[in-house]
Amino acid sequence: ADAQKALEARLAAVLGTKVSGAAKDYVCRQLSLVGSAGSVPALAPLLTDEKLSHMARYALERMSCPESTKAMRDALAKTKGRVKVGVINSLGVRRDKESVKAMAALVGNSDKQIAAAAAAALGSIGTADAAKILGDLQKKAPKELRLAAADAYLVCAERRLAEGKKLEAMMIYKSLAKPDQPKHVRLAAMRGLLAATGKK
Repeated sequence: ADAQKALEARLAAVLGTKVSGAAKDYVCRQLSLVGSAGSVPALAPLLTDEKLSHMARYALERMSCPESTKAMRDALAKTKGRVKVGVINSLGVRRDKESVKAMAALVGNSDKQIAAAAAAALGSIGTADAAKILGDLQKKAPKELRLAAADAYLVCAERRLAEGKKLEAMMIYKSLAKPDQPKHVRLAAMRGLLAATGKK
């Protein structure tokens, strides 16, 4: 344990130097294996770097400490475009409940990639609050966002069902089984309803 901690400290220290991007990329990969809360301060600044953000997130996603999630949450306001989309995706992977409010604001973003990523993250987070936001989005989503919103709502229903919230899941599935939804969404919703009721 002491050796691992010492190695982590040496690796994290490299990220603050002027070594090449390839070297920092390699360090991030190693920190994904041995990193902990101690290396978060070194990785956090890379989240806004267009070239290194992906690898910084790769390392942070694999750390179970709350500090890594907070670093990505804090980066939301400091990023844009594809980098922001990446951070949103990572917070979805971590199922960060504290990001729900931020995602609620982002589903209305003028950048449709950001809006779709935020919807997907809400689906992955899958809380009751996330479900409500996605339910409201179904009613007002612009045409180019409707499919992403429906897919996210399906994922959210699966999360609610997995957590034993059968009635909530069934309500979501019923709303997605309506004729105005794409065929594959309706079929998935019907399968979800059958699963929720215990029918085959």
